[in-house]
Amino acid sequence: MITTATKGVYTIAPTPFLPDGGLDVASLGQMTAWYRQRGVDGLTILGIMGEAHKLEPEESVTVVREVIAAAVGLPVVVGISAPGYAAMRSLADISMQLGAAGVMMTPPAAMRTDDQIVGWFAGAVAAIGTDVPWVLQDHPTMTGVIMAPSVIRRVAEAHPSCVMLKHEDWPGLEKLSTIRKWQAEGAMRPLSILCGNGALFLDLEMGRGANGAMTGYAFPEMLRRVVDLSASDPEAAAEVFNAHLPLLRYEHQSGIGLTVRKHVLARRGAIAHPSLRSPGTRLGLEAEAEVARLLARLLRSDPGCGL
Repeated sequence: MITTATKGVYTIAPTPFLPDGGLDVASLGQMTAWYRQRGVDGLTILGIMGEAHKLEPEESVTVVREVIAAAVGLPVVVGISAPGYAAMRSLADISMQLGAAGVMMTPPAAMRTDDQIVGWFAGAVAAIGTDVPWVLQDHPTMTGVIMAPSVIRRVAEAHPSCVMLKHEDWPGLEKLSTIRKWQAEGAMRPLSILCGNGALFLDLEMGRGANGAMTGYAFPEMLRRVVDLSASDPEAAAEVFNAHLPLLRYEHQSGIGLTVRKHVLARRGAIAHPSLRSPGTRLGLEAEAEVARLLARLLRSDPGCGL
């Protein structure tokens, strides 16, 4: 199970699809093994990168079952966010029965005020059960839900089963520092903090007290090295990070970022096809050529990156 002491690299995994849009079940095991070989500490599935909103309920269960079976003890966190509590309860129950390490959830866009957000989390915890460890996903650039540090503290203090913050506010470094300051002063209980944002700020986030990364960059080896080096040699960590920054930037483009990421993951053998389920974008020939140049540059800058 995930706990407040969880740290390291939890990769956000995509959902692999066939070119015709069908679920690529065979790639689920292949993908999980690929991530394991690259030293991740765990996987997070059915997040935004996992195109969870495009899946039928039975497909979501298939993804959970296949990934957990292939993970063979590697912790798996399941995204359960949905417009209503019933769907969240059902997926959480099934996921935990199948062996998930916990679940991740974030409020829908309709939650605007602090009290609405706090109340939504109270209802969600009541729905999934107070014994299920969960990750509070703070992702305002995607959800439009703005959570001040004080709101995160209110939620965490009210629900001991909240064991982790997935921090991906942008800019969010001050939020991270505020939470760590409160914890150091004893004004907030401990929480694991893993960071998203496509890893664009990972080197700085580690310096602000993050416990690791929870994002889907197509080179989890980089995440592993930056997280591991940050405490002992932050300058070496920054050098590794800087070598990947051009591709990180390209991969983070609004609208086509996931398309780029799945393209690179398919090139690297993590999944069989780069397909997104409709509606979804495809890379043009010029974009594919740009990615190829970025990968060639990365190989020169970071020969150990594992292309």
